[in-house]
Amino acid sequence: MSELEIEQLIANSKANEKIAIKLFEIEKEVLASKSCDELLQRLLNSIKQKFNITSITLLLVEPTPISYLFNEQLQSTWQHRHSTKISFEQLQAFHPDDKPFLTNKLDNLPSAIPNDLLIQSQSIALIPLILEGQLFGSLLFSDRDKNRFSNELGTFHLEQLAAKVSLCLSNVLIREQLEYMAHYDRLTGVANRRLMEVCIAEELVRQHRYGAPFSLLFIDCDKFKQVNDQHGHDCGDKVLAYIATKLQGLIRDNDRCFRYAGDEFVVVLANQNHQEAGLAAKRLSQFFINNPMPYQDKVLSVTITCGVATSDGKRSMSELLKEADTHLYQLKNTRQQALV
Repeated sequence: MSELEIEQLIANSKANEKIAIKLFEIEKEVLASKSCDELLQRLLNSIKQKFNITSITLLLVEPTPISYLFNEQLQSTWQHRHSTKISFEQLQAFHPDDKPFLTNKLDNLPSAIPNDLLIQSQSIALIPLILEGQLFGSLLFSDRDKNRFSNELGTFHLEQLAAKVSLCLSNVLIREQLEYMAHYDRLTGVANRRLMEVCIAEELVRQHRYGAPFSLLFIDCDKFKQVNDQHGHDCGDKVLAYIATKLQGLIRDNDRCFRYAGDEFVVVLANQNHQEAGLAAKRLSQFFINNPMPYQDKVLSVTITCGVATSDGKRSMSELLKEADTHLYQLKNTRQQALV
């Protein structure tokens, strides 16, 4: 081996060592992340800074092949802004052998990558992200330097990065999914009874400290058993999801909707007195009367009854819920008697 070759070998070894150190630093940063949002921000910012890359975007397969990945309800504004949807077939075309894709011939790129991601770019690299043996996304690196990425370059370090990123994402996403399942109802997407108890406890504390009023609506789906008996439980599930979705959209941003049990929901109305809560209950009930649920080739009548309770700062959470529930059944009995 000539002296020149030895010098080149040493230079390559030092360059590889620097890259390995940067990858290790990136891994340490992302492993400290407590949420998917934090991980993605740290990951993309760290890679961009340490390797001086012009732009980084996360491409995600839609629909995702892995059920627990990137639940829409958990995605932040930041995630939406820094990720782009792509079909599995389009992404697989870049990674037929699960290897990184590098090119500086952008004129020949498929239209799967939006033009706005390639502004001022002269070369790109796509790094496949794989979990459970399935391709679910890719990191898109774009650079102003035409020689930064080309199909003649080796991909060993990029493959290392892809493996580390996939594992880190997997750990954080699984943890987030478990936390989500512990606090949210998977069928309807609204918060569950556990979070409801936390929310009401916080409102009680706020009321004791600042005198801020709040009210509860105890909501029941009318004739829900008949829906299940006549149309089946799949239809019943759709009814519950329909009610939850509409309730979420009808209440204010600082109000909270929870699935209590079965076909029962609770809405916490912040800073609302009894009269205001009564008006809110009438408004919600009237909405469902006016808007039957589309089902198959017809519409299905879905109505609700809302019991109201307003906190005076002296009663406990269970007492407030019982009062709202009692009011709900009084309304139902009154309605039934009127029909006799």
